[in-house]
Amino acid sequence: MSSKEEKRVNEVYDYEKYFKKATEKPFNFADHTYAEYKWFEDFEIGDTYNLPSRTQTEGIFAAFMVVSGDRHPIHYDRKYCKDRGHRDLFAHGLQTLAQVAPGAGIWPEEVGESLIGALETTSRNLKPVYLGDTLYPKLEIVDLKPQNTTGVITFYHTIYNQDGEIVLDGFQKYLVRKNPKNL
Repeated sequence: MSSKEEKRVNEVYDYEKYFKKATEKPFNFADHTYAEYKWFEDFEIGDTYNLPSRTQTEGIFAAFMVVSGDRHPIHYDRKYCKDRGHRDLFAHGLQTLAQVAPGAGIWPEEVGESLIGALETTSRNLKPVYLGDTLYPKLEIVDLKPQNTTGVITFYHTIYNQDGEIVLDGFQKYLVRKNPKNL
């Protein structure tokens, strides 16, 4: 490397200069979120959360088998499925339901420290989900029930498949704190 090139590298990689700048103010963990924190009263009926699509792979099927302990051949034996008229491995209903976990989207970033916990989840399996199907989950706030220091947020969730058909729907309820500054 020539002395000119070495000088340029030293100027670009001036560690002391950038380290000093990085340590001028205290580190703030909140700067590492990609949404502003919200309290119960910041949410509105109609708020919608489109979660990332997911193709149901053999890995997802295998992981669900490990997590659930469900070893029924309809979920893991292609011949068994074909002999019963299914086009491929048939996804477990809870495997499908797991696709609407709000943690897959931005909502946990928004709810941040105001989330107390999940209260209830219901669902209806409306169409079969098979290996290779791509699912498009969506959550929409349909009810807000204020309480003294908290509130209950109710989502209606849907999952569409690659053909635009709803394969699962249902509701989820979460207990969320109100902003303590407003109490």
